[in-house]
Amino acid sequence: MNAASLASHLSGLQFEFHQELIAIVDWWLANTIDREFGGFYGEVSADNQPVKNASKGIILNSRILWFFSEAALELGSLTDPKGIESRQAAKRAYDYIANYFFDAEHGGVYWEVDAQGNPVNTKKQVYAQAFTIYALSAYYQLTQDEQALAYALQCFELLEAKTIDRKREGYLEAFTRSWGAMDDLRLSEKDLNFPKSQNTHLHVLEAYTELNKIHPSAKISAALRYSIELFDKYMIDKKTYHLRMFMDKDWKDHSPGFTYGHDIEASWLIAKALESLGDETYTKNLMPTLVKIAEVTLHEGVGAHGHVMDAYDFASKTHLPDIVWWVQAEALVGFLFAYCESREQKYLSAAENIWEFIKQYQIDKKHGEWFWLSSIDKPQATPYYKVGFWKCPYHNGRAMMEGINYLSKVQ
Repeated sequence: MNAASLASHLSGLQFEFHQELIAIVDWWLANTIDREFGGFYGEVSADNQPVKNASKGIILNSRILWFFSEAALELGSLTDPKGIESRQAAKRAYDYIANYFFDAEHGGVYWEVDAQGNPVNTKKQVYAQAFTIYALSAYYQLTQDEQALAYALQCFELLEAKTIDRKREGYLEAFTRSWGAMDDLRLSEKDLNFPKSQNTHLHVLEAYTELNKIHPSAKISAALRYSIELFDKYMIDKKTYHLRMFMDKDWKDHSPGFTYGHDIEASWLIAKALESLGDETYTKNLMPTLVKIAEVTLHEGVGAHGHVMDAYDFASKTHLPDIVWWVQAEALVGFLFAYCESREQKYLSAAENIWEFIKQYQIDKKHGEWFWLSSIDKPQATPYYKVGFWKCPYHNGRAMMEGINYLSKVQ
């Protein structure tokens, strides 16, 4: 394919990503707004029916705030009708978080409130504080709302003061409402109960990447560098180029397997962190490792349909069969990052194969949005929800916007 043909082809992909971004915006505007109790429904079923008494989690709500803030910026928040609607939805999400999730007494955000906004789980999960910083940073970039920035900085200061393991390094997983120690540190029932996880560290890094962009300071930059170095020192296995998932306080690895979605997501998020940090020498030294992570995912994690598999389980020595929406979204972005960095055709081909898979099997052509599990997965007699504690417009919406961004860099 010559240069002109390639440019035309990539422009066509960008257009498809743009159209899918609008479709995601439209679906969330049409199906998720809670006009009775405020904010957004805590759950919407696979066939678009709201579960009006469902509790509302900070992960869902912060990701909604992040998505609509970024979509408004991407689509034109003051000129384009979709951009204007996205800006209004972002304001709705921000107001709900500010009014119901922030803990005025002890700082930070609650994990969960009921449908009416009353706190029902007040633990301080570090992962949740990080996503709140991430979302507020996007909202501040959109609106220049100083109160949003103040909230983000408050959460940042709390993480730095309360959650770092000063003896062994790293961020611990979870705390009580008043930032005391607790026994059950798990992010979800699927996770192992260890004090340090790659997943939490990844999203602290992600949050600090964005905070450093909108409000650079010596302290935030140092915290961002620290987050990158933790991956470089403790979590990237330089022999396998997989990420260690669960670790004890001494960083001993207790991971039950490889998780390809987290691997490929980490590759491009660490690259963005390096870009935000702006240290050219560190970037040059670490970037080959990040591309290598994508290469290993390509060689080991791609399934028969061009999709990326969920995980490899050490105990059974098998790949887990589920084909999960967020893994495909992150793999699409990760392979586009690797193509942008290396210009190797194999990464562009892998990204295109995943996009074709998403269009054919992951997007719900009848009810809109994306299936949790692909339509060729195990029969969905009891389908996963379209909206819920862990299902949001963050992964797929971000994939569309980052896809547009990476393709712009190679034209």
